[in-house]
Amino acid sequence: MMGTAFLWSIAGLFIKVIDWNPFAIAGARSFIASIVILVYLRKPELHLSFPQVAAGIANALTMMLFVAANKTTTAANAILLQYTAPILTAILGAAILKERPRIEHWTAFFITAVGMGIMFMDRLGGGTPGGNIIALLSGVTFSFYFIFMRMQKNGSPLESILLSHWITAGVCFAISFFMPMPVFSMRSLAAILILGVFQIGITSVLFSMAIKRVSAVSANLIAIIEPVFNPLWVFIALGEAPSVNAIIGGGIIVAAVTGVSIISVRRR
Repeated sequence: MMGTAFLWSIAGLFIKVIDWNPFAIAGARSFIASIVILVYLRKPELHLSFPQVAAGIANALTMMLFVAANKTTTAANAILLQYTAPILTAILGAAILKERPRIEHWTAFFITAVGMGIMFMDRLGGGTPGGNIIALLSGVTFSFYFIFMRMQKNGSPLESILLSHWITAGVCFAISFFMPMPVFSMRSLAAILILGVFQIGITSVLFSMAIKRVSAVSANLIAIIEPVFNPLWVFIALGEAPSVNAIIGGGIIVAAVTGVSIISVRRR
């Protein structure tokens, strides 16, 4: 799950170098990722059960809502509002999966919220009410995605992700026909390949492995470290040193996620 969050975090850096409309990026990225998943699965088991289809739809909605949120509100608002998901995941996990969050989970929720607030303190605010609502909705669908994936812990949840990428690619390509045509260049093609193969292709495989072994709420908590890596990628690629707030907030989040993971393992 840590590897999943690590690779998810490269999205911002590579999306910035692609001069395409966001739906073309999302569609192409998902199309490439679906090929990666098919190569890995070879013979996907598409039995179209409720959890399999529901997880696919939830993930597709999350990806499209997050793209829309980034266009209608600030990036900081979009990230922060999406990562309200662990709280809802904890509630749904207890009700649906009978995986009740422990005291360490509730403690980690509070500590990571503080860390996120510090990280984005100087960038919060602005945007539009509609954009903020879309970002919040992406957090809701994100939490349902974890729940429906966890429901398949005794099966093969990777097919759900495959379905989600087919849905995303189809919808986004259809919308792209009514938007400016992408300008193809070696840089944009290389970036979209990296996004499709590594950022959501390989991570799909890693996530499907992780969700079978850790609870939905633990997986969602670990995913919170994704935005912590963003300043690191910007520093490596562009030489922009992360702010003091980013270092302090990121450190708090990593410490909280590491702590709750260790406690959960020791408890078992």
